[in-house]
Amino acid sequence: MKRFALSIIAISLLQISGMAAAAEYKIGFVNTERVFREAAPAQKAQKKLEKEFAARDQDLQKMAKQAKDLQAYLEREGVTISDTERRNKERDLANLNRDFQRLQREFREDLNLRRNEELSAVQERANKAIIAIAESEKFDLILQEAVYASHRIDVTEKVLKALSEK
Repeated sequence: MKRFALSIIAISLLQISGMAAAAEYKIGFVNTERVFREAAPAQKAQKKLEKEFAARDQDLQKMAKQAKDLQAYLEREGVTISDTERRNKERDLANLNRDFQRLQREFREDLNLRRNEELSAVQERANKAIIAIAESEKFDLILQEAVYASHRIDVTEKVLKALSEK
């Protein structure tokens, strides 16, 4: 009797697993890197960041030019100027280089922080668009990262279109 019950259970399990294997799943893939590069909100965010940080970038470029000019002056005139003037210019150059490196580091940190904030907002909008597409087109699964994804399941273009419409 036990054998018969075990046989029935085994046959039932095989039938259930066969049905699960036969079920069709609709899977999609979104290229997140492409969304961050091509989506209208991402491009708008990039332009906003460029505008926001343009003045600081120009200030850094001016400071770098000052340091380069002072370095060139010291190399060119270092032998002919007095020791006191040379030491003062060298101290000025060291201070300028230190300030430049500090400001450049702060600039990069601030830019990265703002970029992450802006990309987070883009990611949130993209996720809402992906969910809307998944629900309207009856997807079972949409992936955002994959080692390989066939172009047949790539829904990135639909996401880009949805983001441009908002």
